Amino acid sequence: MSAGQLGLGPVGSGQPAHAEPAPAGSAHRTSAPLPPVSPTPQSIDRAGRDAVVTGRVVVVADDRTDQAARDRLVRELRAHGADRVDVVAPGRHSPRGLLTVRLGPASRPDIAAALSGTSAPSQAEGYALRVTAVGATREVALGGTDASGQYYAVQTLRQLFVRTAEDGWSIAGAQVSDRPSMPLRGTIEGFYGQPWTPAERLDQMDFYGDVKANTYVYAPKDDPYHRDKWRDPYPSDKLAELGGLIERANANHVRFTFAVSPGASICYSDPADRAALKTKLQAIHDLGARAFSVPLDDIDYTSWNCEGDRRAYGAPGRAAAAEAQVDLLNDVQRTFVAARPGARPLQMVPTEYGDLSDTSYKQTLRATLDPAVEVMWTGTDVVPPSITNAQAEAASALFGREVFVWDNYPVNDFGATSGRLLLAPYDKREAGLSAHLSGIVANPMNQPYASKVAVFGAADFAWNDRGYDAATSWTRALSYLAGGDGETAAALRVFADLEHLAPTFGATPWQEQAPELSRRVARFWTDWNAGRRDGALAELRSYADAIARAPERIRGGSAQAGFVTDADSWLDATELWGRAAVAMVDAVAARQAGDEERSQVLLAESRDLQERAGAVRVEPARNTWGRVQPKVGDGVLDAFLVRSDVMLELWDVAGGGENLAPKGTARASSVEGNLDRLAARHVNDGSTGTRWASGYGDGEWVEIRLAAPARVAAVTLAWEAACAAEYRVETSDDGVNWTPVATRRPTACGNDVVRLAADRAVTHVRMQGVARATSWGYSLYELAVYGAPAS
Repeated sequence: MSAGQLGLGPVGSGQPAHAEPAPAGSAHRTSAPLPPVSPTPQSIDRAGRDAVVTGRVVVVADDRTDQAARDRLVRELRAHGADRVDVVAPGRHSPRGLLTVRLGPASRPDIAAALSGTSAPSQAEGYALRVTAVGATREVALGGTDASGQYYAVQTLRQLFVRTAEDGWSIAGAQVSDRPSMPLRGTIEGFYGQPWTPAERLDQMDFYGDVKANTYVYAPKDDPYHRDKWRDPYPSDKLAELGGLIERANANHVRFTFAVSPGASICYSDPADRAALKTKLQAIHDLGARAFSVPLDDIDYTSWNCEGDRRAYGAPGRAAAAEAQVDLLNDVQRTFVAARPGARPLQMVPTEYGDLSDTSYKQTLRATLDPAVEVMWTGTDVVPPSITNAQAEAASALFGREVFVWDNYPVNDFGATSGRLLLAPYDKREAGLSAHLSGIVANPMNQPYASKVAVFGAADFAWNDRGYDAATSWTRALSYLAGGDGETAAALRVFADLEHLAPTFGATPWQEQAPELSRRVARFWTDWNAGRRDGALAELRSYADAIARAPERIRGGSAQAGFVTDADSWLDATELWGRAAVAMVDAVAARQAGDEERSQVLLAESRDLQERAGAVRVEPARNTWGRVQPKVGDGVLDAFLVRSDVMLELWDVAGGGENLAPKGTARASSVEGNLDRLAARHVNDGSTGTRWASGYGDGEWVEIRLAAPARVAAVTLAWEAACAAEYRVETSDDGVNWTPVATRRPTACGNDVVRLAADRAVTHVRMQGVARATSWGYSLYELAVYGAPAS
């Protein structure tokens, strides 16, 4: 078939065809490291010299070339130095000296020859890529196992462009043989709270294409037509919106997966309800969707929604619920999905989705659910601190098939995430999971652009779990958000470190807060106490200044505009906290230099900035936790500021800045459920990864008996989501008679700083609850007591 028959031809300037020599002095590099590629390919090596991008480029394609891949290829070539791109059919002669790019099936003869032994894996979505630069020949071969493989070959190619010494472009001389480790990779929009906007979803589809994620599950909990009004058809404007989203997904080789969650009200045995469900699915099928999900999570399965189900399945219970669900799911898979050519296997979320216990519910699913149905699993908890091969293998055995992981990271719709962006890397998922899972989808945040940090890593891991490195992937994700700009990426690393804490539903976060800042602060105090004070001050001031300047760089640099919008309130707070840290370091430096007056001025400035930072609120409030204080480096940055503040106040007292609590003994009025993991000793163990929790009474308390009498200048309280609406700080010199020294009524759960007079020696410090903010008890990560021994 000729180029004319294919509708192919010049794409670009329309200049007359002529060969163009490579730019004078262009470096055909043969030993330079290859640029980083994400997701990490299964195999990538240098094949030879870099190929210069000439002003005119020839793309060889035919009717088996994926249109989306071809469009992206042309776009990338034009963005990297090609003024004109001619698209021609195989067999057409390319003028000598021009860069030629061959795109299509790996089995196409011209591509197979140009690959020169670089093999395309046989698995779905696999591809091979080879760059050849020998003499006047400049050629790139992009061969896919299927259409998606072609598209992913182009996505790898776009990361291989490198600048030449003459400020032109070349393509790194790489050879790549690559394919995904897991069939399903992407996200599930399954959070509670404000769903993403249509524009945000369209952007996400483009992002998924870039990171080779092939799955997007539409399941927003707060879309009424997804859950509560599942029987009702979508209004015409919403259908048009979904149609546009499906079209964009297809253009990026993303499987738009439409989910309907009927479990809260469906009558499983009612033919009318089944027909309503299929009608709902058919409407989206008509828009072009070919993947469907019926989540049955977060519902009560110990009661029926109709008497017909009691007659059909017996008394409500685990086994009966599973029988009813299987009856519905098998019907949808066999009479709806299987009857439609091109439709993917049905997906489902079981009601028991986050454990490894073998129950009658799982036994029934395992024995009777159609083998084609994909079963989702969240790990060993709703938010698992890790997922291991052993756990995944056990889950697959429980459900009778490889499970599909719904990973609840970086979702921030639950209480412990209040005020948080979750910007830590995708981590603590064990290499080798691809042998036990059919895939992974990450449940993102209400903030779509900020979610890209973790989703980038999740896609990287699912593509090549054995080649994944969390720290490397995290750095590349931030560079992606920065548009490749080094200074913006560095600012994002500083900012993301302050938003690193990743909570669970339990007592211990699965990723720590601000590890880089924590390391620097610890080194500061070590050097300070060792007498290396000038160096300690200079080093920490430099990093504090980087914190203060990061928001301006992020806002004014090349960071994605959507990320800046998502992070706006956190950036406001970060600037203030950073400036407060700079002022505090300068105050300590002034005092060290003997300028007490200037030190006091700077201390007052830092306190004012801290107060202003604490007054910032998340706007707009997209999350279920509403308008709260954005958390920034909490437990690390604020702890440094408090300790330094106390040190300045007690400058002439040895050990004036010490947190005395860890050397003391904690005691409490009660412990929730008498659970050892919530015992009083965790309130002063120096770790924000553990906590104390009380019984469910307003008058509960926790106290610390100090190791020795001390003058206490400040107390800090790091609250969990179960905080106090009102409490007192009390001190005692005998543990019997207590003196109230402060009363607080927090407007949000967070970190409180209570400054005291430090005018007398005490032996005990207590948090005395007055009124709880929730129906739970009181829960504190840490109760810190800053001061100096009275002796």
